Order: sequence, then structure tokens, then C-alpha cells
Amino acid sequence: MTHTPSPAAAPDALDTWMARTALGDRAAFEALYKASSGTLLAVIVRLVGDRGHAEEILQEVYVTVWRSAGSYSPALGRPMTWLMSIARNRAIDGLRRRSREPDTISRYSARSDGDGDGDDDLLAQLPDTAAGPLALLEQASEQHTLEHCLEGLVERQRASLAMAYYDGLSHAEVAGRMAQPLGTVKSWIRRGLQSLRDCLDRAARAALPSAGAR
Repeated sequence: MTHTPSPAAAPDALDTWMARTALGDRAAFEALYKASSGTLLAVIVRLVGDRGHAEEILQEVYVTVWRSAGSYSPALGRPMTWLMSIARNRAIDGLRRRSREPDTISRYSARSDGDGDGDDDLLAQLPDTAAGPLALLEQASEQHTLEHCLEGLVERQRASLAMAYYDGLSHAEVAGRMAQPLGTVKSWIRRGLQSLRDCLDRAARAALPSAGAR
């Protein structure tokens, strides 16, 4: 999909396009892309420092959006908040991948044992760092637990946490968005975090017996 920046759309339009995208509406997905891709590309460029690399990551972002739109919940924040969270995570993943890539070296070297013809394949000797099935299952379980704990928060706590941690806003900016006193918003965030910690701790303790039974 070609990147063609366009004026920002109204939040209500993003809500509609996100909902339609979750139902597999390609026209809504294209509208969502055109309305948000310019902002997301700017965020990614700032993080990775290379426009070409950023454009590659942007495509990954929208593949994720298309596949995961059904998991978006308005309770966690506005659509752009969710999109920016995906963009930041993908950009960080992209930087990690780049940091692991060797700098213009050959993957082959002369056989170390001096026996026979051909070269050793150096990449074949590297350990596999991809997450195995167990690790992927644990990650999915942790994500499900977090979503469950977020659903247990009251709306004002959930909204303030989403703005602070998904959108990266300061407490003062969150207070401005919510039209509430700064002290009130800080209290909501503090209590929301404490409730999340308590919920996650309970989930971890509940998982201990099953872990020990393996």
C-alpha cells in the first residue's frame, strides 16, 4: 500500500473505520490508513532515524492492524492511541532486529577443520533466538491476563492509564485531555497501577500450583 499522507480525520471517523476494519471492510481499512499513516510514519522515523526502514516498519504496523483490529477496545483509549502503541512497539522491534544484523560480513568461512571442500555456513551455527512454542504460549497468557486486569479497572482509571502509557502523555497532559484537576488524575493513575499490580500478582500466585505440577 502506497503511503499518501492526508489531513487528519475526526476521532469519530477513526472509530467507525476501526470498527469496520475489524469486520474485514477493506475500504474502511484504506481510509484508516490514509488518515493515520502520516502521523505513524513520523513517530517511527523519530524512533529509527531512517525513513526507508521506517516505511518498511509502517507496512508491518498495518498488517498487524488488519489482523488485530478485532482486539481493539475503545475502553483502552482512542484508535490513534492504539495505533501509535503498535507503531512504537514495531519500531522498537525493528531496531532490535537491526542491532542483531552483522555489518557486511560473509556468512561463509573456510572450513575450520581444513578437511574437505566447501565453506562453513556461519549463520547455520548461530543459536536460534526465536521464541519457542512454550514462550509464545506464555506471552499470550500474560497478554490475556493483562487485558483481564485492565477490564477490572473503573473507566476513569483505565482511560487515564491508557493516555499515560499507551499514548505517552504526561500527567498534566492527561489532566488537560480529561478536563480534571492534576491531583485527581495522578490519584487515578496511582490507584489504577496499584489495582493492576494486585490483579497481576493474584494471577501469578494462582498459576504457581499448575506450574509446580508439571
